[in-house]
Amino acid sequence: MDTQLYAEKLQEAEETKRPIEPLTSTVPEISVDDAYAIQLHQIARKQQKGKKIVGKKIGLTSKAMQQQFNVTEPDYGHILSDMVEVDGATISLNHFIEPKLEFEIAFVLKKDLFGPNITVEDVIEATDYIVPALEVIDSRIAGWKIRFEDTVADNGSSAMVIIGGTPTKLSHVNLPHIGMNVYRNGELFDSAAAAAVMGNPLHAVAWLANKLSKYDIGLQADEFVLAGALTAAVTIEDGDTFTADFAHLGAVSATFRQEEK
Repeated sequence: MDTQLYAEKLQEAEETKRPIEPLTSTVPEISVDDAYAIQLHQIARKQQKGKKIVGKKIGLTSKAMQQQFNVTEPDYGHILSDMVEVDGATISLNHFIEPKLEFEIAFVLKKDLFGPNITVEDVIEATDYIVPALEVIDSRIAGWKIRFEDTVADNGSSAMVIIGGTPTKLSHVNLPHIGMNVYRNGELFDSAAAAAVMGNPLHAVAWLANKLSKYDIGLQADEFVLAGALTAAVTIEDGDTFTADFAHLGAVSATFRQEEK
């Protein structure tokens, strides 16, 4: 299949905010390798325009998310320099098509990680610190009618990241047992523990390093890795303020508003 063509279609959908039909419908023969090729074409084009890769995201790591999108394994995407916002930011919903929000732990790396054969111990050694994060996901596929290959091609449905909290060393916490409470407009509406991410988010980062090696890509020092959502994604409404408060790691929040066009 012409992976470059479909990369261009997804890029146009992102820029115009007009989503396209699922690739799995229009190109039923699409493979996972095709989908990752489509993703990488888009990232390369954005790099040519001066954007820098600052991180990676792992998606569909929790059972809740896998059930929500009817898949059985994680996926990943790239985070670029223009996709990062600061804690407490007010974010325009005009940037997105049909955004949802996820609540995650981000690993900031001090060493490169190149698979295969990366272990949890390697991830611990390579991690400088962890912080809480919000990830806005969005689909350039109409109506979120996605299968696994669709979200992979669409850069893991990634759109924006908000980093917050207090930088915390892994040695200071029992990572799988870190609890999280999530508030929408000041009201508690969900909670989870980090163990929701593959039993331990460290497993997710090791999985990513090994998966990336198939495409000759590594995790770089000074990049961050979003290890995956602790709960199912939630729809964002105009005026919503979300706060995710993590035990030991602090909180991260953002407000979302629709701007008049």
